[in-house]
Amino acid sequence: MPTISWLIKSPLIFLLSLVLLSGCQCSRDSEKIHKIAVIPKGTTHVFWKSIHAGAVKAEREFNALGTKVEIIWKGPLLEDDRAGQINVVENFIGQRVSGIILAPLDRKALIPPVQKAGAAGIPVVIIDSGLDYDDYVSYAATDNFHGGEIAGEHLGQLLEGKGNVILLRLMVGSASTEAREAGFLDAIGKFPEIRVLSSNQYAGPTRETAYTAAQNLLQRYGDEVDGIFTPNESGTNGMLLALRSIGRASEVKFIGFDGGKQNVDGLLSGDLNAIVIQDPFRMGYLGVKLMVDHLEGLVTEKQFDTGASLVTIENIQQTEIQEMLNPALEEYLQ
Repeated sequence: MPTISWLIKSPLIFLLSLVLLSGCQCSRDSEKIHKIAVIPKGTTHVFWKSIHAGAVKAEREFNALGTKVEIIWKGPLLEDDRAGQINVVENFIGQRVSGIILAPLDRKALIPPVQKAGAAGIPVVIIDSGLDYDDYVSYAATDNFHGGEIAGEHLGQLLEGKGNVILLRLMVGSASTEAREAGFLDAIGKFPEIRVLSSNQYAGPTRETAYTAAQNLLQRYGDEVDGIFTPNESGTNGMLLALRSIGRASEVKFIGFDGGKQNVDGLLSGDLNAIVIQDPFRMGYLGVKLMVDHLEGLVTEKQFDTGASLVTIENIQQTEIQEMLNPALEEYLQ
């Protein structure tokens, strides 16, 4: 077997060996893939499908530019499965993914798995909903308090500063909707002649649970309520069905949150007066971009506001509104 001294005495062979070794290393580097887990709160609503589509768009753009990225999309079916989401996070930690993008189902319950990811050297980007914890790469979400303020201000104007209103909350622990609810109550509180009839009832994670909760509220307050706010897609769906069932859908001033076919149809029919929408497609896209930039050694900002817009029958046809309401799901999700 040739010795090192023999290689050094043979310059051509020595140089060739260096080139081959260098080539092997470059090949290994070029084949490096950033495997990124994207974990939503749920997988049923159009909102989460839009986040998925945005993440896929970012994945495709990075790959086209030569940075190899693989998105792995997995989450619980329903938005009340805390244990299920925790298990998903921990399974990805066990798989040693390059990074995790997480929409935490609960602002407290998801702290330990995020800490566990950090201890394993796996960076985390938070999207959509916050944590009572800030040791993560970046946070990209709607300013949810402001989104609730938008709804409260508009409802107060629709009621001309007088009347009785109901807030049907989503569920305990969801930081995003809790912020919307707080923003709504803060804004509606600035109208001294508006009374909040109920603000302590919860819709639960599905349209069906929301419908049941809404029916119970309307059995008690249906004749005296003048305005309603619901802080998410399924809650808005359920309340819309309940109002229709008692024949008050076009009478009560009603503002919901998030798009989706049922909410848009409700707005077009006049049964909903407005919806506050987010930009989930941008949220998913930005989450992946922040993660890949971090993995590539770039400095990223800690917090990004992805925006919120009030949609009414007057502005629903505007191009920017239509793009948020109808993201190109078919183009990115097979």
